[in-house]
Amino acid sequence: MNLTDRPRRLRADGIRSLVSETDLAASDLIAPVFVDATTEERLPIETMPGHERVPVSEAVERVEEVLKTGVEAVMLFGIPESKDERGTRAWAEDGVVQEATRRVTGATDAYVITDVCLCEYTSHGHCGILEEHAETDPTLTVKNDETLELLSRTAVSHAEAGADMVAPSSMTDGMVGAIREGLDGAGYDGLPIMSYAAKYESAFYGPFRDAADGAPAFGDRRHYQMDPANAREAMREVAADVEQGADVLMVKPALAYLDIVRAVREEFDHPVAAYNVSGEYAMLHAAADKGWLDLEEAAAESLLAMKRAGADLILTYFAEDVAASL
Repeated sequence: MNLTDRPRRLRADGIRSLVSETDLAASDLIAPVFVDATTEERLPIETMPGHERVPVSEAVERVEEVLKTGVEAVMLFGIPESKDERGTRAWAEDGVVQEATRRVTGATDAYVITDVCLCEYTSHGHCGILEEHAETDPTLTVKNDETLELLSRTAVSHAEAGADMVAPSSMTDGMVGAIREGLDGAGYDGLPIMSYAAKYESAFYGPFRDAADGAPAFGDRRHYQMDPANAREAMREVAADVEQGADVLMVKPALAYLDIVRAVREEFDHPVAAYNVSGEYAMLHAAADKGWLDLEEAAAESLLAMKRAGADLILTYFAEDVAASL
């Protein structure tokens, strides 16, 4: 055979790394941290091996553990001491995320991103103010416009506590615009917003809802999270958030939606984030426990796929383990 093109020439040791097209670095990763106002000790999350809820008093210590691996950014999620129908603890000055943010930003160099949503704070577990009779009528959902003010108040309270970035995740129409207006009006016009711009109603969220105690008490979120069948709709959702002032665009979940990550990357110039969600994390752990795959290699390959698809940032529960191995 007389082959002029032999791709294997560039796969040998030495040259292989020089021609690698995609790099994964610890600085690409964001580590989720769960802070629980109801406990005085760390509580393992059974469905997410290796992760814990930590009390507010240990938030700094937990973030310092993350920083030691080379990961520079964390996303704070809160479990409040009490809940009500409106989720009022979400924007309380002494709320769990607010207090954790003050402590972490005051004691570490971590870049602190905060989750802006109401589902962890409402007694019904939905991401906003419920329509009347929503508990018994499956055709009803949350009130969109009435929820916007609460999301804005929550984001402003996080900014006041010292957050470096806020990340609204409720998929409420107009949430980015309402939060941008609220932040600008409070003097935080320089604070960026990472919007969950294309967030799907996914079966891969189960373990997170255990971790953050945010499962709906009834029904589901199909009326405000996206249909997994839709790709063109994602472009409309992302375009709306860009128009309203989003600085970073999140796609959630990641692995099953790499086509959406790629489409967003090609259509928009903004930084793109991918959320490697709890179910994706848990299923790799479960397979590794069975001896069916190598956990470290599968985790790294999964994150590399997200970078290759176009993600600039990856929010992942593998952040510490993968960063430590790079």
